[in-house]
Amino acid sequence: MPATLTGSMIQREIGKDGLCILTFDRPESAANIFDAPTLKELNEHVDAIESDSEIRGLIITSAKKSIFIAGADLKTLLKQARGGKLRQFISDGQRIFNRLAALKIPSCAAIHGACAGGGYELTLACDYRIASDDPATRIGLPETTLGLIPAWGGATRLPRLIGAERAAKVILTGKLYSAEEALELGLVDEIVSREQLLDAARERLGQGKRKVEGGAPATPGAGSPALAPPSRDGNPAPARAFSVIITGLSKSVDDSLAMELDAIVELSGSEATQNLIRNFFLAEHYKKGTSKAPVEKVVHAAVVGAGVMGSAIAQWLSSRGVTVILRDVGREQLDYGLAAIEKTYTDAVKRGLMSEEKAKEGRARIVASAVPIELRDVQVVIEAASEKLDVKKAIFRELSAEAGSKAILATNTSALPIGQLAAVTTIPDRIVGLHFFNPVSRMKLVEVVVADESSDETRGRALAFVRPIKKLPVVVRDRPGHLVTRVLFPYLLHAVELFESGIGTQEIDLALVDL
Repeated sequence: MPATLTGSMIQREIGKDGLCILTFDRPESAANIFDAPTLKELNEHVDAIESDSEIRGLIITSAKKSIFIAGADLKTLLKQARGGKLRQFISDGQRIFNRLAALKIPSCAAIHGACAGGGYELTLACDYRIASDDPATRIGLPETTLGLIPAWGGATRLPRLIGAERAAKVILTGKLYSAEEALELGLVDEIVSREQLLDAARERLGQGKRKVEGGAPATPGAGSPALAPPSRDGNPAPARAFSVIITGLSKSVDDSLAMELDAIVELSGSEATQNLIRNFFLAEHYKKGTSKAPVEKVVHAAVVGAGVMGSAIAQWLSSRGVTVILRDVGREQLDYGLAAIEKTYTDAVKRGLMSEEKAKEGRARIVASAVPIELRDVQVVIEAASEKLDVKKAIFRELSAEAGSKAILATNTSALPIGQLAAVTTIPDRIVGLHFFNPVSRMKLVEVVVADESSDETRGRALAFVRPIKKLPVVVRDRPGHLVTRVLFPYLLHAVELFESGIGTQEIDLALVDL
């Protein structure tokens, strides 16, 4: 029988074949994350592996259904940063991962599920990385999106593994990649089914130790267009990560890791990073919601208006499994909208965001019409006509008579009063604002604008509609400009005042970016 040693976060099993398997399985949690106790336990396992001369290889895997390791616990990072202990926490992680990389036996990460941030940095300390072909497997280093940089070796080891240009793409965008994309980029060595992961890992270990810390592959110089420094956007992390990637390659691994450490400690104290992390937690809160009451899933919707916003909303809904009636007053307007929808789907396929089959299914969910169509079975109607109150009032009078007895009637207006639209209908309690942002395919936020007349049920159903279509809802009251436009206007007015005083437009734009 194999020997099994069990810890609270990580199980260690040593088989008769001399291979050690470390399985991350955080108790009473759907996810594996790194916090101080997990790092401490990993260090103890490395102690045991180093002292056992019978072990001839190491496999690191996860017992979770859809998570390998989701990275460092953000709450731990915030707590360490505020308490002045982040440097020690990051330094401990670097030291332990260095020990893993320095093992005399070969090691392989068998990745299934989300493998992000510190989770992927752990795999970079291994000799080999094998991923499952499951859709749940997503791999990347998203730290820069939170105002931080990968500091457990990500900005040091990844450029040495795949080159500076590709590493910069992965780190500066913060994107999570599918297994196929990860293989193409060199983030993993092989893709197999989940059932084959351990067997494939054993085969890799048979190839022996592979040097992870070797010299970087040939890459363009720092002046290459492909390696241009990131543009200024108020988030200092991408530029700082770029500096570590480029400069660190010419230094030793230890010196590059020291640069990572200094960068993340300094960034963690910045206002920009604190705001990005705060926004992350707020977004997670709004994604989950608080209501426990079951709400009917929206599968039938209608969009009135085939302009820029209407066609984009229709495309997004159709791509998320919702059948959509797209209406406008004339064939020319509908043709324009359908052409825009086709372009969005075509671009998504070209960029690898969806398969041609999924795009075909999405297109088929849209029915366009220049004449009224029965709306009795439609659960949500979104008006996206021109920003003219009289036009919208006329549409809402008509819709309140046409829509089914339970349909929500929503407007995509960015600023007009929802209450005045509700007042012209016979169903004011079912009127709400659903303000999508342009471009719809990339902007996550949707303002759910609640008027005084909107019922609590309508508010709940609107939120339950927005979350499953992968948008981030924020509830706001029916006030001039709602939330985003209201916040934006003081900036715009001040920019106009600066321009009138003789300040150049480029200087004003750069100042806004730096805010």
